[in-house]
Amino acid sequence: MADQWGERMPRSVSFAQIVALSVGITIGSGIFRVPATVAAQLQFPGPMLFCWVLGGVIAVCGTLTVAELAGALPRSGGVFAYLLEAYGPLPAFLFGWTELVVIRASALGAIATIFAEYLGYFLPLVAAHVRVAAALAIVLIGAINYVGVQRAAAVLSATTAVKYAVLLGLGLLAFTARGGTPAHFTPAWPASAPLSALATALIPVMWTYDGWADAAFVAGEVRNPQRNLPLALIAGALSVIVAYLVVNVGFLYALTPQTMADSKLVASSVAARIPLLGSAGAAVIAAAVVVSAFSGLNASMMAGSRIFYAMADRGLFFRAAARISPRFESPSVAIWLATALGVAYVLENDFAQLADKFILGIWPFYTLTVAAVFVLRARHPELPRPYRVWGYPLVPAVFLLASLYMVLNALITDPRNSGVTFAIILAGVPVFWLWGWLRGLKVARQQ
Repeated sequence: MADQWGERMPRSVSFAQIVALSVGITIGSGIFRVPATVAAQLQFPGPMLFCWVLGGVIAVCGTLTVAELAGALPRSGGVFAYLLEAYGPLPAFLFGWTELVVIRASALGAIATIFAEYLGYFLPLVAAHVRVAAALAIVLIGAINYVGVQRAAAVLSATTAVKYAVLLGLGLLAFTARGGTPAHFTPAWPASAPLSALATALIPVMWTYDGWADAAFVAGEVRNPQRNLPLALIAGALSVIVAYLVVNVGFLYALTPQTMADSKLVASSVAARIPLLGSAGAAVIAAAVVVSAFSGLNASMMAGSRIFYAMADRGLFFRAAARISPRFESPSVAIWLATALGVAYVLENDFAQLADKFILGIWPFYTLTVAAVFVLRARHPELPRPYRVWGYPLVPAVFLLASLYMVLNALITDPRNSGVTFAIILAGVPVFWLWGWLRGLKVARQQ
């Protein structure tokens, strides 16, 4: 039996679990290596920290806006449901299509790859074994999600709590690092800092912040969704920003920007200088990344599979993907589909390729989603909105301007990769037309 919003799965996910999902899917593994990338691109403490603050502000503006949509439309699929309501089936289908062929599979692949790379600290893994281990991790996560959302949520809550505590602890302990000094923060700013460099550095930063909207994908299973969803989204985003700023300030205290830029595993470099950790520093960081990536992988599977389920449930994908396991009450086919796609991607792509496809493919849809607040307020003013975005219309406008600038900058500075990603998105248009034609043909035959 469907509930008042048309959802067929039980609403069993609590407020605390949805916060854990939001934090767990956002804090994956990128924060353990992206600070080095940002340091290499911006080189000075001022622009580096400003980039992280700016990324947090953009994420919060997006979160505050999506929270209104989540409270008004607590449907499975999150962004998919908002695009469908605001713009109709084509944009919603293109989002689902992009998730299917690029975003979700590459997200799972990227996180699983880092999980396997750091697992290699404890187990002897050659390059070929890393990909196999990453694929096996995706299969394990798929199995955990298949046996029920409460089991997956319990694993997620535990691993997210551990990784958040470790990440915050590392940032604070960095202030005790050997050789650490406030002098690393000077000079703070270069004589000139081109905006294009800042926009380019924002791409990996926003990859680490990505996930601020993903908790809404499981909205169809959240208890008291009109209250819990908006609050959980906001609480999750703020928790992540606090941890990221503590970590980056701590890293800069421990290392010079140049040392950070030259360190591929910057978190390990910092840990090696912390007296309390001693010779165990590298092992502690490797274990933290393994737990962090496992948590992020679980959260990504939990959220992403609901998109495929929602597409099928709303008639925009094969009906089989909307199947709910009668035993475990989980979207079983959608989960195994996401699992298969993640395994295929991780066996065929390296980390850089996966991350690039992921971040470039999602942002056009984030832009449309935030703009949907304006559309739905104009088109459906009667829609119940238990939460209305703070600072409207300024807050969504800030997000829209920032995201448009980032997308345009990517097209200008990296036209090849950006062009490929957008070509994949647009390839969904003929697929959508073909899908509509086949469905019409099927209906005609049934009549």
